[in-house]
Amino acid sequence: MSDPQDPATADADLLVVRPGKWTLVVIVQLREGTKRFNELRRNMGGVPQKSLSVTLRELERDGFITRKAYATIPPRVEYDLTDLGRELLHLADDFKRFAQRNRDAVERARRLFDAADDRAPL
Repeated sequence: MSDPQDPATADADLLVVRPGKWTLVVIVQLREGTKRFNELRRNMGGVPQKSLSVTLRELERDGFITRKAYATIPPRVEYDLTDLGRELLHLADDFKRFAQRNRDAVERARRLFDAADDRAPL
């Protein structure tokens, strides 16, 4: 168990953002404003419903998004970025620039690794 009095442990616990496969994708999707679950799912093409649900729940728990449910039939739920979530957009933008700058180097490293390794690629 972590010791909340230990600054290193406290920082590690506080800054654990679950970097799941869909985390930054959801953040970027919400950049333009409020979206409903199915709208996010359509825009993210290929995200399993359960994965999106888990990601949204984790982002809400960590304070990056808000969830607003309306008592309508059928039920309507909307998601939006919080100020903290908008700040996370900067990280998403930095990551995108990093990926664009280093795409060739990463692909080259993967080819070399796969050629030298007897195991099948991931």
